Amino acid sequence: MDYKNLVSKVLVESLVNQWIQEDIPNFDYGGYVVGEKVETAVLLCKSEGVIAGQPFVQGIYDKLGCQIQWKVEEGTLIQPIAQVAQVQGPVNKILMGERISLNCICRASGIATRARYLHNLAKSAQWHGEIAGTRKTTPGFRTVEKYSLLVGGISTHRFNLSSMVMLKDNHIWSVGNIEAAVKKARQACGFSTKIEVECRSLEEGCQAAKAGADIIMLDNFEPDALHRSAAALKVHYPHVLVEASGGITVDTINSYFVPNVDVISLSSTIQGCPVVDFSLKILKEETVPRIHKTKT
Repeated sequence: MDYKNLVSKVLVESLVNQWIQEDIPNFDYGGYVVGEKVETAVLLCKSEGVIAGQPFVQGIYDKLGCQIQWKVEEGTLIQPIAQVAQVQGPVNKILMGERISLNCICRASGIATRARYLHNLAKSAQWHGEIAGTRKTTPGFRTVEKYSLLVGGISTHRFNLSSMVMLKDNHIWSVGNIEAAVKKARQACGFSTKIEVECRSLEEGCQAAKAGADIIMLDNFEPDALHRSAAALKVHYPHVLVEASGGITVDTINSYFVPNVDVISLSSTIQGCPVVDFSLKILKEETVPRIHKTKT
């Protein structure tokens, strides 16, 4: 699915301005050395991965007055070494955007690659729920990271504190009990915003569902206990969504693909992801590596 038009161009422009300002706060010494001669550079993928981040790289080079031509569609699984794009423009501008673009596409593609791997695990297990990333993202880079999850084939979960109510242990302890917390949240968010409650036991899950929560998060449950608790919740509260979270990793997620669980969330969808290796080279007489690509 093509998500490139999902990202607001206004937001992309704002992010790009921040990145350029961070990397070039005053003097561009290297740009002074190379000058403004028009050159062409090739963007090469040097390790296997799912390409993601094109709207942001596009935004960087649009801002710098360069033209970029993509050779590979967003979301494609690429085999190295592959030419994925060509950039043309003043050489100082190409190089001005080099590191920012590489940081972005390497990170985004790494997240999309892991997301695709998790998506394929669920598909192989014939589990029909949703895998979701958490809000444990890099400050200032959340849009890129959440977008990359979508490209890889999994869900973003809530984007921020305003997009859904999540009542965790600290909220419950501060208010006094689950029922009071859910009631107060509903008064503020109304009918249009979902409320999720983090629960440490089946008893708490039933309390939250009875109070009107839309989603019950069963936190840090072992797979067998999760299976039993999710089934019990669905018997009495079939309308609620059940989410499994806490302590779930890429290596253990297969054990959590159980019936009656609608969502599995884990932080390792973003945290600790290996990057996909890209480089940008000024095009000269040398042979450009051919494209190898496999879509999944």
